[in-house]
Amino acid sequence: MISVVIPTLDAEVTLAQTLRGLVSASVDGVVRQVIVSDGGSRDRTLDIADDAGADIVKGPAGRGEQLRAGAAKARFPWLLFLHADTILDPTWTEDSLAFIERASREGRPRRAAAFRFAVDQKGLAPRLLEGAVAVRNRLMKLPYGDQGLLISRSFYDELGGYSNRRIMEDVDLVRRISRRRIEVLTARAVTSAARYREQGYVARVARNQLCLALYFAGASDSKVEALYRGRSAPAKSTLDPAPSGRRT
Repeated sequence: MISVVIPTLDAEVTLAQTLRGLVSASVDGVVRQVIVSDGGSRDRTLDIADDAGADIVKGPAGRGEQLRAGAAKARFPWLLFLHADTILDPTWTEDSLAFIERASREGRPRRAAAFRFAVDQKGLAPRLLEGAVAVRNRLMKLPYGDQGLLISRSFYDELGGYSNRRIMEDVDLVRRISRRRIEVLTARAVTSAARYREQGYVARVARNQLCLALYFAGASDSKVEALYRGRSAPAKSTLDPAPSGRRT
């Protein structure tokens, strides 16, 4: 029923746990295919994917392009896009099947779902972050890629799929799906808090929001990515992509 697409780049630390979270659904026949779309890993990422029986797609680094390449290899009618450092709650299968049933009543499902955001760290700052994301989801219906995305293959194709952008590919697709067709399920997508621990919650959140603001203002992907990665933006050249967008 579901093909899971996971983009990876040197993800050996987290990928095994992410894949383990799919085992029960695979045994039950809900997950029929797992695709690891790799952007040139130099660690044990591909060994882990191969040991787990995942289909492997290799290509250039860039999350949008990797997601697009993975989806092109999917064989089943529903797609679940999942980050390599995100673990789904055990209840995700039940919630997903209920959503698929609701969406399928329309005949041709034209809806998508994400999971409730959570981070794998205890303390006040992680809980405040989770609360802020929950408010954003309620008011803006704007889940990010770290919440996963469950969408029918037919609707994904109708929308044109992920764009080949290096950053903000998640926001770009969600905007095309439209707010009224997005649902946030009860099950959590628990993502790694590593980046927040390293950079500080306030600094990381502020940088994310500035990236989002630049995206909506039409800044080039290279400028948004430079800010997100914490480096200087490259000089403008004729090779820069046309202004459009993405966040993280």
